[in-house]
Amino acid sequence: MYGASYSDEIRRSGYLESKKVKIYTETITLGQFLKWAGFFEMGSQAKAFIQEGNVKVNGIVEKRRGRTLKHGDVVEFNGNSLVVDFQGESEV
Repeated sequence: MYGASYSDEIRRSGYLESKKVKIYTETITLGQFLKWAGFFEMGSQAKAFIQEGNVKVNGIVEKRRGRTLKHGDVVEFNGNSLVVDFQGESEV
């Protein structure tokens, strides 16, 4: 597993500018994460994009929109690098 060490490596390498995306649950699926981060409005858009092999999770191409992400995972696509940043439960 790569986890936080992979995200640190990406940030240090300067390969991509990483952006932390806060989540308020311990895990989130890849499709939900891309929607939450504002890159897709509909799940079907995210699903097609992921299944075409356009997304990497921790450096490995991921074609499953249901892939579970956790704190520290790095999602890369189209020159974007997003780091899953678990913040605990929302106080709503």
